Amino acid sequence: MIPALMPTYNRADLAFERGEGSWLYTADGRRFLDLGAGIATSSLGHDHPQLVAAIAGQAARVMHVSNLYRVPQAERLAARLVAASFADSVFFCNSGAEANEGMVKIIRRAQAHGGHPERTRIICFNGAFHGRTLAMLSATGNPKYLDGFGPVVEGFDHVPMNNMNALRAAITPETAGVMIEPVQGESGVNVADPRFLQELRAACDEFGLFLGMDEVQSGMGRTGRLFAHEWSGVTPDVLSTAKGIAGGFPMGAILATEATAKYLTAGSHGTTFGGGPLACTAANTVLDVILAPGFLDQVQTRGTQLARELDALVGEFPDLFAQWRGIGLLLGLRCIAPVALMQDAAMHEGVLSVTAGDNVLRLVPPLVLTDEDCAEAGRRLRRAALRVRAHLAASAEDAA
Repeated sequence: MIPALMPTYNRADLAFERGEGSWLYTADGRRFLDLGAGIATSSLGHDHPQLVAAIAGQAARVMHVSNLYRVPQAERLAARLVAASFADSVFFCNSGAEANEGMVKIIRRAQAHGGHPERTRIICFNGAFHGRTLAMLSATGNPKYLDGFGPVVEGFDHVPMNNMNALRAAITPETAGVMIEPVQGESGVNVADPRFLQELRAACDEFGLFLGMDEVQSGMGRTGRLFAHEWSGVTPDVLSTAKGIAGGFPMGAILATEATAKYLTAGSHGTTFGGGPLACTAANTVLDVILAPGFLDQVQTRGTQLARELDALVGEFPDLFAQWRGIGLLLGLRCIAPVALMQDAAMHEGVLSVTAGDNVLRLVPPLVLTDEDCAEAGRRLRRAALRVRAHLAASAEDAA
């Protein structure tokens, strides 16, 4: 018999009753250091007093009115994001996949209404992950995710990341733009080379293409800047973000320059739930925290501390780990042993993590991670590595 809840996830046998900061607690009192943050989403951790009070207060007033009316919370949030970024205008939605769909629509419509209706194709990159809708599965291009869902949605071409020759060779008269993650989280925490991003911006300008940044995972302070593309000095034309934007409340956003956003006129796009009072109140509160003086510097500091712990693990366990990679608090530990073994061992030692491609253990903790949390992560991951090493040794002995 199929369970009532569709079995689309291989869920760990854990259920959490409450959380505090970077820690989660089960009903029977077990305590876990959360280095997964709901897949890079609980940006302010758990039970953040400011966020909890803001959501509760707004819920007691009004939760939903629809976009048939003005939403002051959305207007304020949009103005703040514009002031803090490259963008001139913002559209709010509900998820990362929806934000990416909207980003593609903006790129195509801006080309069509700018005099180039033939330009509809988007260049994407091998190893990308843009979401689970049919179009975004095609933009992702991973055969595993496409299996069984029929023909791919037309209009997406794929090239290797950090390869400018391949990128330029893929440009045709039908190319409308390029969509890239400055850090590919799902495929193994692969960071785009800053020089490649700079050359990509130049190529888009040369050929009249729009540059779209998928910052669903890397945005909203995750790398120690508001958006990860800022590290390269490159300015996109349009950007998608979600995950940590509202601290765990479902929300996504598309940020765009006037040159692209002006074509998304009334009736051309829409959403029932996007940009509602409750979600925007949560997101405004997240912005209050992450834009406060010194906060993003602290994210960089904690990222350096956690990376130092990972570096020590790679040095001590060369039989288990090949390298660490990433930026800020978007980090990956590339395993030699099967990553599922390491994730399971870490869970037994009270550490929650997320796997990624290329046999990588992904660590994307809350941005409020403390100095002691970093040290405790190192201690617990070391015990997990010892557990994996012992398991592998016992397995080899049994096989002999």
